[in-house]
Amino acid sequence: MPLEPNLARMLAGWQHAARYLGPALLGQPDVPWVKAREVYSQELADLLPPPDGVSFESTTLGGVPTMLVTPDNADKSRALLYIHGGGYVHGAVEPYRVLTGEYAKRLGIPVYVPDYRQAPEHPFPTPIQDVFTVYEELVNRGLHTGSLAVSGDSAGGAMAITVMRWARDRGLDLPVAAVSISPWADLTNTGASMRTRDGLDPLVNETTLNQLAATFLQGALPTDPDASPVFADVRALPATLIQIGENEVMLDNALDLGRNLAHQRVRITLEVWPEMFHVWHMFAGHSPLATEALENAVAFITREFSRSRRA
Repeated sequence: MPLEPNLARMLAGWQHAARYLGPALLGQPDVPWVKAREVYSQELADLLPPPDGVSFESTTLGGVPTMLVTPDNADKSRALLYIHGGGYVHGAVEPYRVLTGEYAKRLGIPVYVPDYRQAPEHPFPTPIQDVFTVYEELVNRGLHTGSLAVSGDSAGGAMAITVMRWARDRGLDLPVAAVSISPWADLTNTGASMRTRDGLDPLVNETTLNQLAATFLQGALPTDPDASPVFADVRALPATLIQIGENEVMLDNALDLGRNLAHQRVRITLEVWPEMFHVWHMFAGHSPLATEALENAVAFITREFSRSRRA
């Protein structure tokens, strides 16, 4: 089934914005990381205008630059921590104004988006440490269990799980729920979907993921549970929603992550969206399919907030 026209147009724009990332990963000297990131961030941000009724400002939490997304008439007693993707290498907060803006507007609460440091300059585990610093600061400011949720996509979808594990192990309050979108949860990149979906996913392929993993890990093992939560002890984590596109090479990442959570008695909801590609949610507010997926995530978080209030 062909993609809806508006979704296909924006997808083509996303692919064009990423044109320098491959050469930068290969170390081509005429395409430094600074240029690759800047072009990707600016063009993707221009492609995806944010919704009305939401403000964006730069702040700092625990020394980590963070984008604060605030809807009109926000309930500031609650918040969402959103962790952007980008393979731990090329992500940025600016292209996420539309997704986090739609999240904030539909939830009616502020959204905090850490602008964490990235590889190759800042390899594993620095990005995770930065995001956890922001989480810890939010808890220290009074956002405890029942008032804080976590979400993220791709690398951020994996970090959402890891940050909750770190909070659990350090005795911090856990969030009420998590939403993991198209999670890159297994950096071994060995799932069957890496091959069976290669060429179907228009944004990600096995070769690029192997290059990203090597750039991020820089010698660390891909089976380290902090890098790949499919291998982690995830006992006692909050209810988690996993959303994945059926065309994604990361399909088995999501299925294996769900299996690991389920086997360790974490309540999960798994959604597999036929024919959808990696993080189609980026087009929420501009595409019915992306908007519907985000609405499901919002409903999940809202239900868990309500459940916590009744408890």
